[in-house]
Amino acid sequence: MDNVSPTHKSGLLRHAPLAAILVAAIVGYFTLGDYLSFDTLADNREALMVYRNDHYALLAVSFIIIYFVIVAFSLPGAAVASVTGGFLFGLAQGTAFNVIAATLGAVAIFLAARWGLGRTLAARMDASEGTLKRIKNGLHEHEISVLFLLRLVPAVPFFVANLLPALVGVKFRNFLITTALGIIPGALVFTWIGVGLGEVFDRGERPDLSLLWEPQILGPILALSALAALPILIKAVTGKKGI
Repeated sequence: MDNVSPTHKSGLLRHAPLAAILVAAIVGYFTLGDYLSFDTLADNREALMVYRNDHYALLAVSFIIIYFVIVAFSLPGAAVASVTGGFLFGLAQGTAFNVIAATLGAVAIFLAARWGLGRTLAARMDASEGTLKRIKNGLHEHEISVLFLLRLVPAVPFFVANLLPALVGVKFRNFLITTALGIIPGALVFTWIGVGLGEVFDRGERPDLSLLWEPQILGPILALSALAALPILIKAVTGKKGI
């Protein structure tokens, strides 16, 4: 006899998408690392270039889908995919494809978390008082600024920047806008690396992703982060409503 109530079943079902993502991420970490790599890209570069020349649109759609799956299930290889976008499609279109795929993948994680665990936590925060309530109100008052900071600060893992907003109940519209815009600087850097990847492979080397931490790259990104944090700082100093 089934003693599980329909409400309990519905609650478990809401957690299924996020659970599937976590399981896929764990399995992918141990099984896909050797496949989604620069070595694999180097071994197949000629075939990819030929296929791109013959079937550009199909390869572009396939690339976006594959990159989306990598991000949505937090699989290893996101950096490789970003660089590959520049290698195959150039700076402008490669950046556009990277941003589209990464944004869609981020949205998938956000919605999976929001549907299950996020709904529960948001309800508890709404019913809470004291410090937790003040934190929630402060976050929502500066939602756009905080979301931009999560995207622009390089030290924040991409998965965390997707998951945390869903768990504290931010507006989906704000999450979508700040994600699509906030990942552009990083996407440009990785795509730019990919544009010169052929020459790197010809020298028998692998791309240096530490470029993101170079002062001439990191400086403008941190400046954008400071700009995003400005409304929060003004509020803290003046005690007035944020702009």
